[in-house]
Amino acid sequence: MKKYLNGSFDLTTMVDFYDEWPIWSAPFGLKLLDKIEYKRGITALDIGFGSGFPLIELAQRLGESTTVYGIDPWKDAIRRVQRKISYFNISNIRIIEGHAESIPLENHSVDLIVSNNGINNVSDMGKVLSECSRIIKTGGQFVQTLNLDKSMVEFYAELEAVLEEMHMSREIDLMRQHIYEKRRPLDEILFLLRENSFVLKDLEHDQFCYKFTDGSAMLNHSFIRLAFMDSWKKLLPADKVEPVFEEVELRLNEKSRMLGGMKLSIPFVLINAIKR
Repeated sequence: MKKYLNGSFDLTTMVDFYDEWPIWSAPFGLKLLDKIEYKRGITALDIGFGSGFPLIELAQRLGESTTVYGIDPWKDAIRRVQRKISYFNISNIRIIEGHAESIPLENHSVDLIVSNNGINNVSDMGKVLSECSRIIKTGGQFVQTLNLDKSMVEFYAELEAVLEEMHMSREIDLMRQHIYEKRRPLDEILFLLRENSFVLKDLEHDQFCYKFTDGSAMLNHSFIRLAFMDSWKKLLPADKVEPVFEEVELRLNEKSRMLGGMKLSIPFVLINAIKR
């Protein structure tokens, strides 16, 4: 069996090797950090802070007159973030272990909410945005980044072509549903924001790319295996996983030879909204 199909990552041990993830989160996060209105004495919340970015950076940029909450359900990552906070002697961060569908903060108690490609990973986006609307003050700033539904289109196009040739229409539907659940259409997100009393101030589109020698390099990359491979495999019957991925890999490699390499495009958007 191909190495990239063999086994999965355990979240408990994986957190010790998590430092490579900023290569994913940094392009989103740097744009987010530039959009924040930095003010003394405010209260802020980072939704889905993972291993601590941009939570720790935000808390330090805002300074000790502020209080910065971070909410995330990942216990092992929380323990690591707490070690970082202690090591850097940061006093203005408060960690909440929990889900953003139920935020244990008072009504109208927060001046700033940020989420760096995190809200698109929640189970109920409408409920999360309702909670954000409840806790933020009138005039409060809500900045989030989200990768869009055309992310990694180069891979998904080849996967869909292979599934179509193998007459696997059900699996094509599952793939499209998977993309929808992880990367909701922008119009739907903007509608939910309006429904929850947020007014759009800025909308900025951007894109970065992961470049690889070929499809084999991409599929074997640790980040791809860690973040995506398990969910891709679950789209397929067990006996079809290997033949489907072998064909996808062959097609990606052939295109790479013709194009002089391959890339995965990651289009994303920054949404800067104000609570009315």
